[in-house]
Amino acid sequence: MSTTRDYPTDLTEAQWTLLVALLPARKWRVGGPGRPPCNVRGVLNGILYLLKTGCQWRMLPREFGKWSTIYAYCKCWRREGVWAHLMEALRQWERRRVGRQPEPSAGSVDSQSIKTATQGSAVGFDGGKKIKGRKRHLLVDTLGLIIAVVVTAANTDDRLGLVTLLTRYFAGGVKRRRKLWVDGGYRAEGLALWVGELKRTHKIDLEVTDKAGPGFQVIPWRWTVERTFAWLLNDRRHSRDYERLTVNSEAMVHLNMIRLLLNRLA
Repeated sequence: MSTTRDYPTDLTEAQWTLLVALLPARKWRVGGPGRPPCNVRGVLNGILYLLKTGCQWRMLPREFGKWSTIYAYCKCWRREGVWAHLMEALRQWERRRVGRQPEPSAGSVDSQSIKTATQGSAVGFDGGKKIKGRKRHLLVDTLGLIIAVVVTAANTDDRLGLVTLLTRYFAGGVKRRRKLWVDGGYRAEGLALWVGELKRTHKIDLEVTDKAGPGFQVIPWRWTVERTFAWLLNDRRHSRDYERLTVNSEAMVHLNMIRLLLNRLA
């Protein structure tokens, strides 16, 4: 399997050096004990190629190796939590590079409805956006870097998505989160009560920011999450939701942010 930089999406030497330091020390094997490990760099190159071009797994160029092996590694690393770990570590490095604390204290939440391309699970109809598919719920810091992501059916209420995001986020331990900006769609008495209960154990303030009038407006702080959604759409794999399972959709979002952070750090 070749590791030369034949495609624009291939890892550079600097990017590969960063990732090697973060990958688990044990050798990865897919296919049972006794099977020799694959070229990890070649596997990552194949995954990044698929993410950027939006091709099918079976259509991966042979230079990367067998598509089934690359897919198996991608699924294995998702189950092991490797993608989430890489995204979090690179995000902390990027925040340190720009002079910020590793863990943010403020952020924004929003959702994006997207059409699906397969008959997978968790598919619904968003009556407001008139879209049948899924909904991506993002929690980002003030730099627009993703902190947490949850993918649900498109008919899932934004407030339920926010509850799931924060529950998953705070389950990771003590956080610095204090200020959280959301739009008017998250204004509800039930959500306010839930956040009030959350304040008993975590310092968090939910602030609803709305437009001052009709027409296009750049809303302070909340525009960062809108820009992050635009970053996602730079990869063709995110033009629609092509995954059969929502956990795979979340892994693809992790990969998008990993690729973006590698470009900045290396």
